[in-house]
Amino acid sequence: MRHSEHPKKRVAFEPAERLLQAPGSDPNMKRPPAIIAGTLLIVLGVLAGAAWIIASSGVWPEWVGEVAAIIGGDDVPRRVEQSTFLLFAAFGGVFLAIEATLALLVFLGVNWARVLIMVFAVLTISVAFARWWSEGQEIEITTTYVSLGIDILILLALSSRSAAAYARRKEAR
Repeated sequence: MRHSEHPKKRVAFEPAERLLQAPGSDPNMKRPPAIIAGTLLIVLGVLAGAAWIIASSGVWPEWVGEVAAIIGGDDVPRRVEQSTFLLFAAFGGVFLAIEATLALLVFLGVNWARVLIMVFAVLTISVAFARWWSEGQEIEITTTYVSLGIDILILLALSSRSAAAYARRKEAR
């Protein structure tokens, strides 16, 4: 095999000028696997969030009771438990609907949606780290392990060069 037949490899250290160059504008660029994987991971995160909201319904009375005990209240009426859970589920549902919409936009190649999803991923990873560092929160499969892993994989997929090039494919040079 001759040298010219080898695929061009990236160097281990690239100059900042090269990293900041805009990708080539190719409106007909095929959707890269990183965008597909990132979208699927976002959808998986939405499904995990929905499952968590549903699972929270079973322990909600206990959580409300703990909060009431902390603030010095007595037993919480059942309808207050139900209404607070419905409020919690509604806010969670709105957030998950927004995230699902962003997943669709990422799949279609909208750059601001890709960047926003990456910012959310960085924030949730940072919050998980801060809680582990300051409060000693355990990272377990039943609590933050799955969501943390999904966020890390989303960040890796959507920050790839191919994902960025696809999302910016219609930009003029």
